[in-house]
Amino acid sequence: MAQNPATDRTQLTPLTNTFERYLQDKGKGRGGDGGNYRRNAARELQRFAEWAAGDRGGDDWTGIVPDDADREPAFSDLDERVFREYARHLSGDRALKQNTVQTYYRYISSWCGWCVNEGYLEAHYAQRASAMAPLPEDDGRKPGDQQAWTSEQRHAITRYVDEQAREAIEAYTTLPEDTDPLDRQRARYEALKAARDRALVFVLAYTAVRVGELLRDPNDPRRRGVRWEDLSLDDGSMDVYRKKQQWDAASLPDPVISPLRSYRKLLDPPAERWPVFPTFDQRTLSTLVREELADRGERPDAIAQRRDEYARDFLLALDADVRPESITTDGARSILKRLSAAADVDVGDAKHDYLAPHGGRRGMGEVLVRAFGYTVAARYLDNSEEMVREHYSHIEAGELGDVATDALDEIDA
Repeated sequence: MAQNPATDRTQLTPLTNTFERYLQDKGKGRGGDGGNYRRNAARELQRFAEWAAGDRGGDDWTGIVPDDADREPAFSDLDERVFREYARHLSGDRALKQNTVQTYYRYISSWCGWCVNEGYLEAHYAQRASAMAPLPEDDGRKPGDQQAWTSEQRHAITRYVDEQAREAIEAYTTLPEDTDPLDRQRARYEALKAARDRALVFVLAYTAVRVGELLRDPNDPRRRGVRWEDLSLDDGSMDVYRKKQQWDAASLPDPVISPLRSYRKLLDPPAERWPVFPTFDQRTLSTLVREELADRGERPDAIAQRRDEYARDFLLALDADVRPESITTDGARSILKRLSAAADVDVGDAKHDYLAPHGGRRGMGEVLVRAFGYTVAARYLDNSEEMVREHYSHIEAGELGDVATDALDEIDA
C-alpha cells in the first residue's frame, strides 16, 4: 500500500519544530509568549529534546534516533517505550522528588497530547500505562496544590457557557415561520446542546457534587447519572448516589436553578426517567435508535425513513421516547476541555490544561471553608470535618500565618 506523502513528512518532522507553536498555544498574552506555564514547559521540552538526542541520560545513552540515521529526533522515533524510558530517566537519573517527577512528566505528556490533536502522532503514547509505570507515586503533593477553580475561572467558564446558550436559544426561538423543517431542527439541536453544557458547567461549578455522583460510570451500574426524577427545582435539591454507597440529597444553589429550568423547558423530556445530561454522541444514538425501534417491531426501511426526517438522531429519540444514556465522567472531561479552550480560560495547571470537574468541587470547598468554616463546608461537601480540614489545611495555615504576623507586629510596635 502506498504511503501518504503528507504522513511521511509529518513522521520525519523534528520534535523541536513543534515546540514554539505548542508553547504559543499554551502561553499567555499577545502571541502566547508569556506565563509561568510556558516558561516551565519550554525548559522541560528542551531537556526532553536533549535527552532524545542522547545529550542527557548517562554515558551509555545514545538517544532515540537509530544508529544508522544522521538526523534530529523525529516523530517516527516516538512510541510508548520512549516515554517509558524518559519516565525512568526522570525517576532515577536526576534524583528528583516524587511530585517533581510527576510535574515534569506532565509537561511532556501535555505536549504529546497536543501532537496527537495536531496530527503529528497517532496515539497519546505518554499516557499509556506502560509508559507511566516507572513514575513514582505522587504522595508529596499538598492538598492545596490540587486544582481548585478560582472565582475568576468560575466566572469565566460560566459566563462563556451562559452567553453561548442564550445565543443558541435565541437563534432557535426567533426563526421565521417559513424556515425549512430540517434547518429548524438543526437550530434546536444546537440550542439543546448549548443548554445542556451550560447546565452541566453550572452544576459542577456551584454544587460541589462529585462528578462520579452526577454522571454515568460504565463500571458501576448503580451510577447511571442523575435523572429528571432525581431533581426538585422548587426545593433546590437533587438526589445523588453518594461515595458512601447510599442515596442522599445534595443542594442546588440559586445560580444553578435558572440554567436547569431553561434547559428542561427546551428539552421537554418525554419521561422523568430521562437523564439530565444525556449523551449527544451521534454514533451511540444512531445505534440506539435503530435497535430500539426494531425492538418495537418497526421494519428497517421504516426506521431509515423516520431517521431521514430528522436532522439528528437525538431529536428522533426525544420524539419517540428512546431514552439515551447519561454522558460518562470521561465525557464530562471532554466537554470541559472543549469549553475551557473555547472560553480561553487561564488554567495555569501543569497536570490539567483545562478546568477539570473535580476542580469545581474543590473550588466550592475553598469558598465555603473561607466563608463559613470547616463544619459547614463538611456538610455541604458530604465529607467529615476531619477530612475537610486535611484537604484544605493550606487555608488554616495561611490564616495562622496572618495571626502570627499580627502578633509580631503587636510585640514590635
